[in-house]
Formats: sequence, C-alpha cells, structure tokens
Amino acid sequence: MSEKSNVAVRADNIPLAIGAIVFTVFALSLGDALIKLTSSNFVIWQIFVLRSVITIPVLLIVMRIQLGAGWQWPVQFGWTVFRSLLLVCMWISYYLALPHLQLSVAAAAYYTLPIFITLFSACFVGTSISRFGWVAVFLGFLGVLLILKPSSGDFNWYALLPLASAMLYAVAMILTRTKCSAEHPLILSLALNVAFVMVGGGATILINLFASSEGDSFLLAPWAVMGVTEWGVMGLLATAIFIGSIGAAIAYQNGPSSMVGTFDFAYVGFAVLWGIFFFSEIPDLTSIFGMGLIVCAGVLSIRQ
Repeated sequence: MSEKSNVAVRADNIPLAIGAIVFTVFALSLGDALIKLTSSNFVIWQIFVLRSVITIPVLLIVMRIQLGAGWQWPVQFGWTVFRSLLLVCMWISYYLALPHLQLSVAAAAYYTLPIFITLFSACFVGTSISRFGWVAVFLGFLGVLLILKPSSGDFNWYALLPLASAMLYAVAMILTRTKCSAEHPLILSLALNVAFVMVGGGATILINLFASSEGDSFLLAPWAVMGVTEWGVMGLLATAIFIGSIGAAIAYQNGPSSMVGTFDFAYVGFAVLWGIFFFSEIPDLTSIFGMGLIVCAGVLSIRQ
C-alpha cells in the first residue's frame, strides 16, 4: 500500500517537476553560453572528450548506487549506439553554429524540435496530427522564416545548423520511444558519453594526421593547452551535461510530459538572458516575434 502511495505522490509532484526542468534548462543554457564564450579557446572534439571523461566516472558511481552490480549492456545495443551517434551529430551541428549566431537565435531555431517530432512521428510511426498540430507546424515555420530572414542581406547560413540539430534530436527521441524504451536512462546517458569520447577521439586523431593548421579553429585546430581556468570551464560543462541528463528524467517522471515540455521552453528565455549578459546580444523585434511564434508552436505540438 505504501509503495503505491509513494509512486502516486512522485507522479503528482508538480513543483518538483517544474523546478527540475527549469533548473535543467538553466544549467544547459549556461553550458551552451560557456561553449560559445570559449569557442575560440577550445576545439569541439576536446570539449566532447574531456567533458565526458569527467562525466562518465560520476555516472558509473550513480549507476552503482541506483542499479547495483547487476546492470548490463543495453538490450537493444545497435539501436542504442545509433541513437547515441545521432545525438552526437546533433550536438556537433548545434555547437558549430554557436560562434556564428546570437545565442537566442540558435536556441529558438533548435526549439523547433517538438514540431519535427510531430512531423516525423506522423511519417515514420503513423501518429496522426491534429488540427492543433498542423497549426503548430505553420506557426513554427513562420517563426523560423522571421528569424532566418531568407530574403534579406542578414541571412546567415549557420542558422540552418540548429534546425538540423532539431531534426536529428527528433529522430533520436522517436528511436528512444520506439526502439530503446526498455533501456534505463542511466545506461542511455552512459552510452551517449562513451560515444562523445569515441567520436571526439577519432576526429582528433584524423585532424592530427590530415588537417592543415589553417582550418576552422573550433573544428580543425589542435587541442588547447589545459590550465586551471580551462579545467574549471570543462568541469562546469560536465556539470551542465550531467544535470541535463538527470534533471530531465526527474522532471518527466514527476509531471505530465505536456506540462514539463512547456516549461522546457524556458531554455529560450535563459538563452536571451545569457546572450545579453555575456555577449551584449539584443535580438531585433522581428527575431523576438519569431521566437514567440516558435515557442507557441512548440507548446501546441506538445499539447496536441
């Protein structure tokens, strides 16, 4: 009896769910702002490897506490690996855009992901789209146009990268639900961090062997020398990604997904604040209106 009650209380703990998701997107948005801020000092593969090297031992400790000695390889090993690689590609696309875009613009373009989840679920899983879903698709598309300004001289090709990130994330989340639903979240998180290390390490080896020194400093440069400040930044990035993987799970376990997903959009608001605070980035009125449309579209997609 008490066990059932505990489950019910956890399922209805709305303040915990809201607090967890808001704190999660606060940490993730701050981590992304730090990556944008330090993109001239690090190479993306160095971030992938060192951040996950810090995160993996912490994950293993948590897994030991939560799962004991009985945890095992993923049941759907191939799909888990594919999901992890999709997410790595998602982060590559998003991080490569950050040095070239306002943080708020990148965040808003990325948060079209509920729209892509709606569309891809209809295409690949057969989920029907309601009238609200189609309204969300239209509003999201209009918001993207307002932000990208494709017919003006302000168009930035890098703004397409967060959209590609949203598509990759949408496919990964559909795979999570359809192919990896039996996997424990900690196992999926560990698999993702191992993928970060392997992809980052492999890219580093290839760059050292074949790339010239004149390449993009965030993509093709050698690793930066690590001092106290650099390790401090890497520790903050590892903390952000760890909070992101655990906090989202806590939020969605303790509140309805439609409600938690709505507060997930606080990321866009935090991105605007970090953009002003760190980079003096103030979006123009057209971009702000486009961001508002994308947030409304995302909320409609979640609630359809």
